[in-house]
Amino acid sequence: MSGLLALLEEDSPRLTTHALHKLHELVDQFWAEVATALPLIEELSEDEAFEARELAAVVASKVFFHLEEYEDALRLGLGAGAYFDVSKKTEYVETLVAKALDEYIRLRERLVLGGEAATSIDPRLEIIVEKMFERCFEDGAFNQAVGIALEAHRLDQIEEAIARAPAKGPLIAHIFQVSQTLILSRQFRLKVLDVLVRVHATIPDPEYVSICQCLQFLNRASEVAQILDDLLRGPEETALLAYQVAFDLVESENQHFLIDVNAVLFPPVAVPVPIVAVEGAGAEESKEAGADVAAAAEAAAAISTEAKPVPAGAHPDYWTRHGRLHQVLVEGFSTDLTLDFLYRHNDTDLLILRQIKAAIENRNSVLHGATVVAHAYMNAGTTTDTFLRENLEWLGRASNWAKFTATASIGVVHKGHVKESMSLLQPYLPQGGISASPYSEGGALYALGLIHASKGGTGNADTIAYLHQALRNAGVNEVVQHGACLGLGLASVGSAKEEIFEDLKQTLYSDNAVAGEAAALSIGLLLLGTGPSNPLAESAIKELLSYAHDTQHEKIIRGLALALALIMYGQEENAEPLIEQLSRDRDPVLRYGAMFTIGLAYAGTANNSGIRRLLHVAVSDVSDDVRRAAVINLGFVLFRTTEQVPRLVSLLAESFNPHVRYGSCMAVGIACAGTGSPEAVALLEPMLDDVSDYVRQAAMLGLAMVYMQQSEARVPKAKAFRERLARVIPDKHQSTMTKLGAILATGILDAGGRNVTLNMQSRAGFTKSSAVVGLALWVQYWYWYPLMHFLSLAFTPTFLIGLNKDLRLPKQFATRCAARPSAFAYPKKLEEKKEEKKERVITAVLSTTAKAKAREAKKKAGDDSHHMDVDSASPVTGETASGVEVCKVSEDAKEAGAAGEDDNDDDKDEEAAAGAEKNAAEPEPTFFMLGNPARVTQAQENVVSFLLDADHRYVPVRRDSKPTGIIVLLDRQPGEPEDVADVESPPVEGEEEEAEIPAPFEWTATN
Repeated sequence: MSGLLALLEEDSPRLTTHALHKLHELVDQFWAEVATALPLIEELSEDEAFEARELAAVVASKVFFHLEEYEDALRLGLGAGAYFDVSKKTEYVETLVAKALDEYIRLRERLVLGGEAATSIDPRLEIIVEKMFERCFEDGAFNQAVGIALEAHRLDQIEEAIARAPAKGPLIAHIFQVSQTLILSRQFRLKVLDVLVRVHATIPDPEYVSICQCLQFLNRASEVAQILDDLLRGPEETALLAYQVAFDLVESENQHFLIDVNAVLFPPVAVPVPIVAVEGAGAEESKEAGADVAAAAEAAAAISTEAKPVPAGAHPDYWTRHGRLHQVLVEGFSTDLTLDFLYRHNDTDLLILRQIKAAIENRNSVLHGATVVAHAYMNAGTTTDTFLRENLEWLGRASNWAKFTATASIGVVHKGHVKESMSLLQPYLPQGGISASPYSEGGALYALGLIHASKGGTGNADTIAYLHQALRNAGVNEVVQHGACLGLGLASVGSAKEEIFEDLKQTLYSDNAVAGEAAALSIGLLLLGTGPSNPLAESAIKELLSYAHDTQHEKIIRGLALALALIMYGQEENAEPLIEQLSRDRDPVLRYGAMFTIGLAYAGTANNSGIRRLLHVAVSDVSDDVRRAAVINLGFVLFRTTEQVPRLVSLLAESFNPHVRYGSCMAVGIACAGTGSPEAVALLEPMLDDVSDYVRQAAMLGLAMVYMQQSEARVPKAKAFRERLARVIPDKHQSTMTKLGAILATGILDAGGRNVTLNMQSRAGFTKSSAVVGLALWVQYWYWYPLMHFLSLAFTPTFLIGLNKDLRLPKQFATRCAARPSAFAYPKKLEEKKEEKKERVITAVLSTTAKAKAREAKKKAGDDSHHMDVDSASPVTGETASGVEVCKVSEDAKEAGAAGEDDNDDDKDEEAAAGAEKNAAEPEPTFFMLGNPARVTQAQENVVSFLLDADHRYVPVRRDSKPTGIIVLLDRQPGEPEDVADVESPPVEGEEEEAEIPAPFEWTATN
């Protein structure tokens, strides 16, 4: 080796080149010796006149590699030319290629995202990257190539990968999925989706569902409407795809986009609309007028359907299909399906509520109100309010704002029951004139908004008009104004109507703390997600910021701060200027709003800069409220990557500051809701014994969210948690705050009749705006209890419903669950303990006592014989003796009977034991079949599969559909008769069902 190193110093280039060739072969074994001549070899690699400088470069590069100086190794490797072959799979090549890619990605990010035009990339580095792309394509590693292209912002290579991939559909789906989770820049994500749309157009058999998802992200409603119309014109299968796309659009809850699609697909028909009355006796007339409007609209639709000819080239059933699409997108058919499912599968345990009612103190209004809210959670969307009807006197104890909250809870119970909303709330709604009960009226208006929240389409128009008029007629009554503002904001989420904005702004400027806070929140809901690009939202942001510095009411400032956060929902980097401005404000309430602006702007993106800012504030701000909000919002930013949240907040959960510990519990609960995550449980369980009562409250709420729909068989700790809640509520040593958390946690555990969970993401991967907003406003119950009802916006039903081409439920459709039935069963209902009645014990009579009594009776009989005219004393003596014998026999009989009963009991115990052994001997089945509709929890989705065999009649029209939600089915035996069920609206509670008409019969006098 020393001889080869000595040749490097020779003047002859041939000798030097020969030495380098030999060193190149041996450098991996003798790199330590070669390192002594490293300066000389590096000098040769930089000598432009030396012909073998590339060889010298690769030798020096390998030495630096073994010295773990990877930057120098890469620098020299770039100059190695052909000697650095990226196709070789050696440790040296793999390491330097990874280093080259990292450096290339870093430079590309500075060039594309940072806008640094002066950034230059070494052409040799680009050559290596291009070679790596080619190597991926040759090896068939298209997913890896796409990953590199996405990180390096190379749209051209993404198109190249799709063009050269043999299976384009799965690769496009992979790119779509990755773009939603790994790409941090919103602008680049939209460019990637635009590429996918363009590529889809060139595929012979495009995936229309994926195209529409991309177009929805790009906010191109007219193109989605055109695709839906084209699908309706085609054969039966494409029409079914159109229905599936429509159901997915509705599930995503993007109201503004949905309204734009409907405007293109269903141009408005001129229908004479009666004026909706709000005051006085006109309320009943308004109900009739509403019915007239609906009837007129249906008639107009029918006329238009019949009158219009079928478009050229369209299927003969085009207009029938068009009507069904209208049913899904406009008439709220998804809501009808949800209502029908939740009503029929309601598994609420009323005994739990009765026990809570019996346990709380009658004079504690906080716990009384919490019980009413827990009832609303347990029956959310089921339309079942039996418990309240059975306890009207107890419910009537609520007064003032507690009455407001109790009345509003009707809206949670009847969530989505839009067709009967006015008739349900008629007794409580404003009737005109002087308000008799402003708290009930305000609560009813709030309830009306909760029923119609996020329903979109044209079905909400009448309700919005009614609430708008109610706000105008509220005068200076702050309670009615509060309810009308909240209801109006909920019913018109994301509509950005300027007329409503002006009226809400007028209420805000009245400078009333209660009404102003609701008006501010309503403005945020009205302009949800519009961002600074919308002219109305841009002016609103300036006005709200200005008024936040002018007003002295903390409630109004907090409402304004949250309104700004709602406006910036989903805006990501576009929200940065406002976040920066609010974060630097001296007012802690506005800094509090800045934390929620970060949480909502970056919801579900796992954005690093947003997380870094939240963590910094969580440990540095002087305000406890701001620190608490910062930790809570980590849950919103990271809800798609639930496993990261417990690890991220584990240190914060041990903070000395109880507000930070509270925020940790809520963040874990929000991000890990319905997962049963062991990491989340391990973090939250110790907090149940925290010294601060509100931390214990948050731990209970967080655990309740994590344990939602977790069966005792899969998560045994869920049963112990339920038992703990049941012990805390009646415990007199627990504080009111802790009991409040226990009661609400009980309601969350069994929410929606045990058929809903908390989910901020739709099946298609969209962030559900109403769920995020509902949770963000729910955590404000810290300041204002009526906002507890906002949690219902995040409730997502967990069902699987299959529909045929007529949008009816085929009974023959079934799915297979590859798990034991107990793994996903409902929790067992409580059994009411029966009071044991004390039975009178029969006094035992000893035989000696009986004989003594017999002797006395005999003696008395003998004395009486001297005074009585009798033939003989023996009969009396005999009777007495026999009586004793009878008594003796009866005692023996009792003993014998008792012994017999014991024998019978033993027999029964033996039979029960035998039955138990028999049940134990019969193992639980390892799978079971699900009917239509069926309850399918989040954890259950992974073990449920469709039956795609040829002998099964119905299969999903989209074969890669997840087994959850509403699935449109393809009938493989279209000519055969179908056994189907219709969707029925749940009956209104309290209405008497009419008796069935009796069968025909003949009456005669003898009958």
